[in-house]
Amino acid sequence: MAFSERPGALHFVPNQPLYPLCVTQGDERLETMIERRKFLMAGGLGGAAMFSRGDLGTRSYAASAHPPAGCEDPAGTPNTPPLEKFVDPLPRPMTAISDPSVYPGADYYEVTMRQGSWRFHRDLEPSPVWGYWATNPHDPHRPIGMGYLGPTFSVTRDRPTVVKWRNELPTTHMFQSVIKMIRDKAPVVAPIPPPPYKYVPQFPDDIDVWNVVHQHGGYTAPQSDGLPLQSFSPKGFHAEGYTTLDPSRVKPNEAIYGYTNHDHSCMLWYHDHAMGMSALNVYAGLAGLYLIRDPADERLGLPRGEFEVPLILQDRTFNSNGSLAYTMTDREGEDTPVVNGKAYPYLAVERRRYRLRILNASNERFWRLKFDVDPRDALHEPPLPFWLIGTDGGFRAPLHMLDFLISPAERYDLIVDFSQVPSGTKVKLTNYPGTQVHFPGIPGCGPEIGDIMEFRVTERLSGGGDRTTPPEKLKLRAIAPIEPKPHTRRREWVVYQHQLYRTMTFNAVPYMEPSQDFIKEGSTEIWEYINPNHDAHPMHVHLVNFQVLNRQPIDAAAYQKDYDKWIYGGRKPKDHPVLANYFTGPPVPPDPDEALSYKDTVKAPAQMVTRIIIQEFVPPKDEIASIPDSGATLPATYIHHCHLLEHEDDDLMRPWTIVDHDGGDQGSGHGHGH
Repeated sequence: MAFSERPGALHFVPNQPLYPLCVTQGDERLETMIERRKFLMAGGLGGAAMFSRGDLGTRSYAASAHPPAGCEDPAGTPNTPPLEKFVDPLPRPMTAISDPSVYPGADYYEVTMRQGSWRFHRDLEPSPVWGYWATNPHDPHRPIGMGYLGPTFSVTRDRPTVVKWRNELPTTHMFQSVIKMIRDKAPVVAPIPPPPYKYVPQFPDDIDVWNVVHQHGGYTAPQSDGLPLQSFSPKGFHAEGYTTLDPSRVKPNEAIYGYTNHDHSCMLWYHDHAMGMSALNVYAGLAGLYLIRDPADERLGLPRGEFEVPLILQDRTFNSNGSLAYTMTDREGEDTPVVNGKAYPYLAVERRRYRLRILNASNERFWRLKFDVDPRDALHEPPLPFWLIGTDGGFRAPLHMLDFLISPAERYDLIVDFSQVPSGTKVKLTNYPGTQVHFPGIPGCGPEIGDIMEFRVTERLSGGGDRTTPPEKLKLRAIAPIEPKPHTRRREWVVYQHQLYRTMTFNAVPYMEPSQDFIKEGSTEIWEYINPNHDAHPMHVHLVNFQVLNRQPIDAAAYQKDYDKWIYGGRKPKDHPVLANYFTGPPVPPDPDEALSYKDTVKAPAQMVTRIIIQEFVPPKDEIASIPDSGATLPATYIHHCHLLEHEDDDLMRPWTIVDHDGGDQGSGHGHGH
C-alpha cells in the first residue's frame, strides 16, 4: 500500500501548479528518489494510461503505457486492457425507500452488505463486487441497489434516520492475498509502530471479513458512528467496541444505528470503516451517498430531479477477465477512472444548468478537475467555467472557477451551465495534465489518468426551458468566519513515519493505544496538522464541521530530525520540538474554494502545518426516535484519521475524547497541546 517518503525539501506553494517549485538540501534518500524521477520535475507525464484526444466523432481509447523510469511496476502487476471511452451511459444509484412505521418520528431502513456482480465497462466481463442493498418496504423481493456501491439515502434535515445494517458478505475476502499479507506482518501493509510500542494485530486470526458502516460527515453519537472497533463479521463475531441500538431487534451479524440528520443541507456519504481492512472493503464497492435535504432549499431555484447529478469518482484496475484488481501493494493508485461504477461513462445533457454533486471516493487519488470543450473552438475560452456553491458541510458563497483539486472524501457542489456551448458539443470532465495519484506528486509512481467522463450536449430542452436561478444570483447565506481568541486551545497532530515506506502515526502513537486527547465539551480548538512528509494527506475529523484557518511552511527535514531525536530519547516533554522554531515563512490563507466553507476533510500539504478551527465540541445527547441509549453520554470518544484509506488502515488514525466541561484540565499526554 502506497506510503509517503520521509521528509526532505519539496516546498508546496498553495494555488500554484502541481510541479515542485524548488528543491533544497534534505534527506539523501529523497535526493536519490528525485534523481530517478527527474522527468516529473520537467513536467513529464507518467503512469499507466495515455489518451488520444481524437477529433469530434472519432473513437477514443485508453491504452496502457509504460510507467516512468524508476517507477516500474513489479512483474505481474495487472493493468487494465485498452477500453473504448464514452460507450457506457452514466448509471445513477437508486434511492432507498424508508419505512416510517417501525420507529415513530424516524425513517427506518434495512440495508444488507452482500456480494454481487457488476460490469464496469461494455468490453469487460462482469466482476464480483460488494455492495449495499436496501430492503424495499413496498416489495421485499426486489431490494434496491445495483450490486456495486449502495443506494442513495435522501433524508430531511432534523428528521432522524434509523438503519439496520446487515452483514451477509462471504467469510473469505475478495482480496484475500492482501489480508494474508497484513496477517503475516508484511512491512508494506502491516502497522508496525514506532518505539516503545509493539505490533498489535488489527483483526483476529480466524476473521478475514468484517465490516462496519460510517456515516461520513454526520452529527452522530459514538455508538452509531461506525468506529473501526465496532466491526462485526458475517458470522456474527464482534470486535471489542461493537455496539447496537435496540439490541433485542438484531441478530449477531447486524447492528442498528441512529443518525440525527441535524446538519446543514449537504451531501454526506457512507462507507466501510472496518478495523484493518477498510481500504479493501471500500475498493470492493462498499460506499454510497447520503443527501440531507432542507425543504427551504426549494425556493433557491437550484437544478433538481434529473438535472441534479451525483458523481462518485474512483480509480480502479481490472484484470483481463474484467474482475477488480487491487494493485496498491505494488504501486500508488489504479489506472482507470470509474464514475458511479462505470469506466469512462457519458451523460447526454440539455443546453441548461446542471447541479453536479461530486464525491471523491477514491482510496488514495487526488483529482484536479476541469471541463474541457470539444471542439475547442466551441467556446472563446475553454475550459468551461463553473460555479462552486457548496463543499463537505453544505452551501457557501458562490465562487466562479475553472478547475479545482479534490482529495479523497471531499465533496464539491457545482453548477455547470451547458447552455453556453452549442448543441452537439462534447464536454469532457478531465484530470489536469500531470496530476499524480498523491499530491503534490513527486513521490507518485502511480498511473496517470486524463479523461474521466463525457457530457454530450445533445438533448432537446425540456419543461419549457431552464427556470433555475443563475448561480451569480443565488441567495446563499455567507458563512461567518470562526474567529480564534488568544486563549483558544491549540492541539498538535504530527504525521510521523519512523521508517521509510512504512507505517505512519499521529504523534508517534498507534491507533490501538487509549485516547490521550481530552477536549472539554463546548470548547473551541485549533488543530494543527504538522506534515513533514512529501505527500499531502486529507484529514477527516468525525462528528464536527470546521473551517480551514491557514497553512504555514516548515523546515521539514529539521523538524523530522528533532522529532526523531525526541522519540528515541524517551519522549521527554521538555525535549518535544517547539513548532514555532521551524517556520520558514508566514501563514498563508486557505484556498478560495475552501475558505469560509464548512468542512469535515482538509488537505494537509507536504512540509506544511495546516490549521483548522473547530467552533464547538458538543455530541448529540438526545434520544433518537425514543430508542433508549441512542444519545451520546460523556466521556464520548471519536476519531480522526487520514482519508488515504491505506494510510488509515496502516495506523494514521487516533481517538480523541469529549469530557465534561468541569472535568478538570485534561492534556494531550504528550506535552504538545497548548
